[in-house]
Amino acid sequence: MPAMVMSNAGPGGAKKFEGRITIYVVMCGIIAATGGLMFGYDIGISGGVTSMDDFLEEFFPVVYERKHKAKEDNYCKFDNQNLQLFTSSLYLAALVASFVASKVCTKHGRRLTMQAASIFFLVGVILNAAAVNIAMLIIGRILLGVGVGFANQAVPLFLSEIAPVHIRGALNILFQLDVTIGIFVANIVNYLVSNIHPWGWRLALGLAGVPASMLCLGSMVIAETPTSLIEREMLMEGLAMLKKIRGTDNVDAEYEEILHACEMARQVKQPFKNLMKRSSRPQLVIAIVMQVFQQFTGINAIMFYAPVLFQTIGFKNDASLLSAVITGIVNVLSTVVSVVLVDKVGRRFLLLEACGQMLITQVAIGGILLVNLKATNELGHGVAVWVVVLVCLFVSSFAWSWGPLGWLIPSETFPLATRTAGYAFAVSSNMLFTFVIAQAFLSMMCHLRAGIFFFFGAWIVVMGLFVIFFLPETKNVPIDEMTEKVWKQHWFWKRFIDEEENKIHSI
Repeated sequence: MPAMVMSNAGPGGAKKFEGRITIYVVMCGIIAATGGLMFGYDIGISGGVTSMDDFLEEFFPVVYERKHKAKEDNYCKFDNQNLQLFTSSLYLAALVASFVASKVCTKHGRRLTMQAASIFFLVGVILNAAAVNIAMLIIGRILLGVGVGFANQAVPLFLSEIAPVHIRGALNILFQLDVTIGIFVANIVNYLVSNIHPWGWRLALGLAGVPASMLCLGSMVIAETPTSLIEREMLMEGLAMLKKIRGTDNVDAEYEEILHACEMARQVKQPFKNLMKRSSRPQLVIAIVMQVFQQFTGINAIMFYAPVLFQTIGFKNDASLLSAVITGIVNVLSTVVSVVLVDKVGRRFLLLEACGQMLITQVAIGGILLVNLKATNELGHGVAVWVVVLVCLFVSSFAWSWGPLGWLIPSETFPLATRTAGYAFAVSSNMLFTFVIAQAFLSMMCHLRAGIFFFFGAWIVVMGLFVIFFLPETKNVPIDEMTEKVWKQHWFWKRFIDEEENKIHSI
């Protein structure tokens, strides 16, 4: 029996969007979400590789020497701008690439954009695995970044557009689930290859080609979204695809709504310029702010540098990598929690619960390190274990909230006229602040010491207040009805929509 999704369309009355969860939609979702595997594997692998002695000795001998000095300051062992640039250069490239990907997404579709993402990523993998100098490493990272920028632009949009409204959140979070699986797999790889000398790091970087190949081959099989087909005036193909993914011929109401959204979008000749209008302010602000907040939870500082962080607090190399594997398992399992709950309890509940849990754990970690970890000592075994437990509690709360929802909410809130352009701002904002954190974290840890956890804790307080006052609930709202049912109903954001409409009517 197909699910009937009621949608109050305002003056025109209620519509019914009919559709069921088809095997084809699930298959397309799983294949597209492998773009998250690429992103996640890179997040996990870069931190592990930068803690491997063979890698450091070949490319960063100064860091290698400092790491092995017994009296070196615990908090400053890995403070090196070039080492940080190895990790962060990817995200700077992804920032720029996301705007190019927005144009490609609109003109050529989500599917081709994902194919391009996988090809750029594969070339970057080859350069990194074969690198003989820092220039090859950085160029490879830049190409990886272009791939990540294209994939992060196309995949969440693809998932939001093919999903029936009642499971849009869960299907979209497949992307973030694959990110966490990628991180977990990378942590296992780091652990297994760390004792393969002297080329274990090359194997670790080279295996990034596996998820990229999966996306490349998979994107040749999956369909384009009905919205993208109709947007590019392939109306019959769009209608046929809508019937196929919904598993029913009764799709007239949804087809008409997509058609109307596409007609409105065609009137917007400059979508990036249109984003600057007051009526686009709510979606744009929330899309950007969600990305900024996602990074200032401190999660990527922990996930990038988990092995480095655990070495800093006294774990030996193998133990630190194994601890990173443990946090990876927690990350994956907790993201599954989000898949199950997001369309039941809503976005705001998950975000607010996580703010409380993340704040407690960040303050607790900071307090333990402030009291117990000085410049040259090591944490006692029991205390170090408690730090790992607290890191796992922090990761779990992030993984069912700000991690997946930071990508879901921007992908579902923009009208079609500004959807790819608006989401490009979201992706680029994420990459910009990921770059900032990746480039600054090791230096911040050196200068702020344990205080870095209090720094992120303060940001979490700000995030919670923003959700309470400014973030509307988008659960079970059709993607093309957000303006009427969300933004026009919100106590603060409705003034931007109303003022723009009044301005139009007065002309």
